[in-house]
Order: sequence, then C-alpha cells, then structure tokens
Amino acid sequence: MSTLELVNVTKAYGNTVAVDGIDLKIENNEFFCIFGPPSSGKSTILRLFLGLAHADSGRVLIGGRDVTDVPPADRDLAMVFQNLALFPHLTARQNMEFPLRERRETQAIIDARVKSVAEKLHITLLLEKFPAQLSGGERQRVAIGRALVRKPSAYLMDEPIAALDARLREEMRVELKRLQREVGHTLVYVTHDQEEAMSIADRMAIVENGRIAQIGSPDEIYNNPASRYVAELVGSPPMNFIEGSIVSGRFRASKLDLEVNLDNGLSDRDIVLGIRPEDLSLHEGGGAQGHGSNFKVYETEPLGAYSIVDIIAGDIILKAQMRGLAGLSLGQEVALRIEPGHCHAFDPINGANLLHNVMA
Repeated sequence: MSTLELVNVTKAYGNTVAVDGIDLKIENNEFFCIFGPPSSGKSTILRLFLGLAHADSGRVLIGGRDVTDVPPADRDLAMVFQNLALFPHLTARQNMEFPLRERRETQAIIDARVKSVAEKLHITLLLEKFPAQLSGGERQRVAIGRALVRKPSAYLMDEPIAALDARLREEMRVELKRLQREVGHTLVYVTHDQEEAMSIADRMAIVENGRIAQIGSPDEIYNNPASRYVAELVGSPPMNFIEGSIVSGRFRASKLDLEVNLDNGLSDRDIVLGIRPEDLSLHEGGGAQGHGSNFKVYETEPLGAYSIVDIIAGDIILKAQMRGLAGLSLGQEVALRIEPGHCHAFDPINGANLLHNVMA
C-alpha cells in the first residue's frame, strides 16, 4: 500500500516526447485512472512507474522512496497487461501460483492466497482448467487473480478489459471497483474509454500529448473541465461548441441566430460557448420560446430511456439529450433553450476554460 509519484518526469523516444515534464501523485489506497486518446503518453506513464521505461529527467517515487534507478523486479508492483500473457500450458491455479513460487513462498501460503483470491473473483470452479478452456472474461479474472495473490505495494493495469465485449466490460468494471475496495491497495488503471474511467475512478488524470491536462474526480472533471480538450474527451454525447462573442454579458453566436444572457462576469471578448447535450432543451416551434430560432431536427437517435436529437441551422449541428422518446419528426422546426448556469466559456485560441477557477 503506497503512494506513487512522478516529479517533473520527461521521457522521449528519439525525437518524440512521450512524457513532458509531468508531476503526478497517486494517493495510497486510491483507484486512479489515467485517461487519454491513443498515443497521448498514458501507457508510458505506467511503464515509468514499473521501471520498464527509464526517465530521461525527473524522479519516480514509490511510497516516498526514490526508485528512478531501481530495477522493475525490486519495485514491488503487480501488473496486468492488455495482453493477458497467461501461460497456456499451466492451469488457472498454476498461473495464479506462479508469482508466489518465484518468490519461494511456502505451499501453505500459496494455497491460502490462491483460495482467498479465487473466492473474491468467483473462479474457484475454474482453477483446474487451462486458459484455452476459459472464456475471455474468465481468462481476465485469472490474470487479475495472478496479480492480486502477490499483495504488492500497488497494482497497475493497462487497458486490461479492452478486448472484452461491451457486456463483459461492464461486469468487469463493477468487479474491479469492488475488488479494489476489498483489498485496500492503490490501483492505477490506464484506459482510452472515457465511460470506463468515469465509472470506476476515485480520481483521474487526463493526458494530452505527454502532459497532464487536468486531475480531479470524475464529477469535477465533467462539470468543470479545465480546457476544451478535456471537455471534448469527457462526456457522451460530446459537448456542443458554438463560436461567438460576449457583449455586455450577453453571448451572441457568430454563425447562428442564438443569444444567451450569461451574466458570468466575463468582459467583452470572443469565446467558444460550451454546452452539454443534457443542458439543452428543445421546444416545438421557434422564436420567442427559445434562445434561438431557425433550428430544425436533423436526426433522432432513440436509446430507450433517453434520445439524442441532432438539430441544424445552416451548417451547424448541435446535439440535445432528451428523456424517453423525443417525439420530434425530421425537418421539424424547434426552439432551443439553454440554461446559462450550465454554460462553459473557452478561449478560442488556447482552449482554456475561462470560467474554470470561478466554477471550481
């Protein structure tokens, strides 16, 4: 049970900077997600903690101890890779026993730990089977079990359930969160799936081109993104963005017939207004009923409990999320209403959320 920390760490591969001066501290007993698109640097961060990559500059700390130059085997970390790497010639039990035998634990300790972990993962009846006889989800549990039996300082997982189908991923997310609470160890989880990160993390770091764009709880990041980059990554459907300017506290869109009284203290300037689909409401007809007119229904996507409605004006398409079936027809004119208190204002040049410190 340890904290994990990177202090001003940089790592480059040739001319490509994978990690660029990162400061990151993961607390003891925390379920921490590192989230970002492919090639953003998130897996390199994990490799730096493990010692599979060596920092060009900066320090790596585990439990307050500088391990920058310590070999991977001496860092007391357990890893679960996307490629599960189970030994095909060994049974599930033998795969789980392997790290303990390498450490020359007694048979009594090996038996007790495998039994305890197998019960937690509900795989007791699978222990005598070989990997080829197991389903994808079962193999995943065995791989996680092999890490859990070790009782290391922390567990690190690199997209371990990415290869599973959607239903199994949902089940495994719940199981991983439950297991982390039960074992009470630090768990660092890398993923490019924002739904996965949001659903399981105590805190998460958003990675952008080798840098940390924002760190916080899922709620903090969703409700108060530090930049347009973060706002685009987190949320499904994604946030709507509308170019325009603020004049005397009122937002006026540059390419739409849309005005919103923001009253957020920003001085007159160009901004990009950000509004999440669930914070838009649609009403039949146009004009006085809403903040904007000349919108028409472009497409509807009924998803049972809610519907996603695309509306269009000119060449601008916005997404609204409505409860149940939308009850709107294609081409129908609608009025758009926006809740000013739920709006975000982004700098059109650097993407910074101009209200981030105000809303925090």
